[in-house]
Amino acid sequence: MKIVQVKDIVFNEGRPKICVPLVGKTKQDILAAVKILENVAFDLAELRIDFFEGVEHPEQVEALLAEIKSLYKKPLLFTFRTKKEGGERELSLDRYFELNRFAIRSGMVDMIDLELFSSEEDVIKLIAEANEQNVKVVLSSHEFFRTPPKEEIVARLVKMQQLGADITKIAVMPQSEEDVLTLLAATLEMKKEKADRPCITMSMGKYGVISRLAGELFGSCLTFAAAKDVSAPGQVSVRDVRSILEILALD
Repeated sequence: MKIVQVKDIVFNEGRPKICVPLVGKTKQDILAAVKILENVAFDLAELRIDFFEGVEHPEQVEALLAEIKSLYKKPLLFTFRTKKEGGERELSLDRYFELNRFAIRSGMVDMIDLELFSSEEDVIKLIAEANEQNVKVVLSSHEFFRTPPKEEIVARLVKMQQLGADITKIAVMPQSEEDVLTLLAATLEMKKEKADRPCITMSMGKYGVISRLAGELFGSCLTFAAAKDVSAPGQVSVRDVRSILEILALD
C-alpha cells in the first residue's frame, strides 16, 4: 500500500487526517476563514473555489491564492466542486480543466480535486501535468441523493486508481442505516483487497456521521471537519472530530 506525503502530512499512516473547508464568496470572507485556522488543530485545508465569486477571473484567483499562501503554511487542497456533484456553481468542461490547470501551474497549491465523471482524457492529461509539478491529485465522485451498491462504490474507486489518482475519494448520501453499512463495507473491501494507495470515503448527513469518525478502522485516510462553515451535510466540528479520533486510535 502506497503512502502519499504532502509537506509534513502523510496519508495512509496513523490516524485519518483532518481537512477543514475554506468557503466564502469574497476574498475577504475566505481570508477571514484562513485566519480562524490559527487556533485550530487540523492537518490541511480545502479551498472550495466554487464558492468564490471571482472564480472565473484568473487574476482574482491568483491574487486570492497568493494572499492565502502568505498567511497559511499547511497543505492546501484546491477544489472546484461542480453543481452536479453538490457544488455552488457550474463551469463549462473546458473552463473547469483550465481552472485546475491554472492552479497546478500557479505553484501555490499542493493538491487538486478532479471529478471522475468529467472527461477521462482530460483527467489523465491533467494528472500527468500535476505529477510533473509535484501536485497531488484527489480523484473524486459524489452522490448527494443516494448510496450506490457496494460493488459500484468499489468499482469507482478502483477506476480512480487505474487513471492514476494519488488519492481516491467517494462521498455518498445514505437514505437508511443500511446505506451507511454499504459505504463502510465497500471501504473495508478496498482496504483489505483492492486499494494500493490512500482512499477517502464518507457517508454524508446525520446517518453517515459515524463514517467520518471510523476511518482508521475501515480504511479512509482523511475526514472533513468544520472550523466554522461546513461544506457538506454531516460535517462535525474539528474539536469534536479530533477528540473522537484520539479515543478511537488503533495504536
